[in-house]
Amino acid sequence: MRFHLREFVTALLWLTCTSCSEFETNVERGARTQTLYYGLGTEPATIDPHLATGLTEFNVMLALFEGLVNIDAKTGTIVPGVATSWQQSKNGLRYTFHLNPAARWSNGDPVRAEDFCFAYQRILSPQLGAPYAYMLYPIRGAKAFHTGKTNQFHTVGVQAINAQTLEIELEQATPYFLSLLTHNTWWPVHPQTILAHGRSTDRLAPWTQPENFVGNGPFRLQAWRLKHRLSVDKNPYYHGRDSVKLNGIHFLPIEQNAEERAFRADYLHLTSSVPIHRIDWYRKHLPDHMRTEPALGVYYYVFNTAKPPLDDPRVRRALAYAIDREALTQHILKAGQVPAYHFTPPNTGAYSIAAQFQYDPERARRLLAEAGYPQGQGFPEFELTYNTSEAHRTLAVAIQQMWHKELGIQIRLYNQEWKAYLATRQAKDFELLRAAWFGDYNDPYTFLSLAESDNGNNPSNWSDPRYDQWMDLAAKTLDPAERLSYFQRAESYLMEEMPFMPLYFYVTNRLIHPSLEGWYPHILDYHPYQSLSIKQL
Repeated sequence: MRFHLREFVTALLWLTCTSCSEFETNVERGARTQTLYYGLGTEPATIDPHLATGLTEFNVMLALFEGLVNIDAKTGTIVPGVATSWQQSKNGLRYTFHLNPAARWSNGDPVRAEDFCFAYQRILSPQLGAPYAYMLYPIRGAKAFHTGKTNQFHTVGVQAINAQTLEIELEQATPYFLSLLTHNTWWPVHPQTILAHGRSTDRLAPWTQPENFVGNGPFRLQAWRLKHRLSVDKNPYYHGRDSVKLNGIHFLPIEQNAEERAFRADYLHLTSSVPIHRIDWYRKHLPDHMRTEPALGVYYYVFNTAKPPLDDPRVRRALAYAIDREALTQHILKAGQVPAYHFTPPNTGAYSIAAQFQYDPERARRLLAEAGYPQGQGFPEFELTYNTSEAHRTLAVAIQQMWHKELGIQIRLYNQEWKAYLATRQAKDFELLRAAWFGDYNDPYTFLSLAESDNGNNPSNWSDPRYDQWMDLAAKTLDPAERLSYFQRAESYLMEEMPFMPLYFYVTNRLIHPSLEGWYPHILDYHPYQSLSIKQL
């Protein structure tokens, strides 16, 4: 999004003049009041956990909702959330969760097993069009209900045994099932609130507005002014409220460069990223303020394979081979990113795969000639769409120049603010699209399932029954070695077809003020706010 200077100044004035002395910075006020000032980088598209798809939205919703289980901030292990305990059947197909009787919604209502059943029926209902509904496919009958093969939800393996006991039955043993439950698609929603503002499958219902919102997380929604701030305060009904040290959080949708300036001026404790041109400065002058941490994520471009000439895999591979990823990571990104020559990040679970292609401009030219465009002659100009960010633009310009130099082709660059970008992606109204994916759990399925034909997060228009079959076999087999071999076969084919063009594997760069305590490295970039506090310096 564009964050103009006037808007930025207005935001800072509001943040500095709300209480105490006008000279008190937000960092100082945060320590005094235990209030976190968090730069989001962009405006959240939604706080509906069944419709959200981005990290920006997740970082906000993590304050407002809680699932059956949580992740320990320091150790990364699965710990109780709404459920205090659970049992797994011997065959691994049935989980029984016992809910905390003290769990409450932010209006005081008890959180019940029926609320989870309502939530799962909602996200699996085809009418909602939830892009992440496939995350629930491990549940017995979930896929059949979501794809319309049946409209009887009682055939889905979810049952409220009583108000505080939830039973989930799976199609097959899923070793990472508990990790799945930490994702927002598995979080409950408050049935009475949603139904008071329309049908459960209405996508634009006003239940997410501050005056209507009811959540079950450690914080409750206090205010949301678009392009200004989203504020939350401590939920007095949260079952673990006594262990929550923060009293509130201000999420600020500030553009990356303005965000960095705000951090330097002590208006933010935490940023979403670090501008590329400022990384070396922080390494030299304020190394204790910048955190570079490993992340389970891949940055890639998506081809719309329904639009010529990008419908030809030879063209897609030519474009992939003509990019010098080493130059991009070493001289442009400069933050420890790893060049990507396959799609799944290294060491995802127990999975690994060799490089599937390399930087080879000569081969790229041969492929383009085979496709009918020798030296790029006659190749039509196409458009690369990316969401507004200086980092995305810098990378796109470099790739634009590489393709012109090596292949003799021209592309246009088109940036969109976040919500418009998401709409473009959903409508598949693009030719080439910037994308990124961070693992929802530590298993290759979270990456490779993106290319399945029925995956709601696959906007490429590419599908192949062979690929779907290999992924289905990987999901069903219980033999670990056989499972990994199916993943390797699927990924090799994916890189041959190249609907997704990987560019690099992520590290996470953030600016974190030394007064913020409890922010621990996590490969899935999962940071529960219950662990955070702000100290006086």
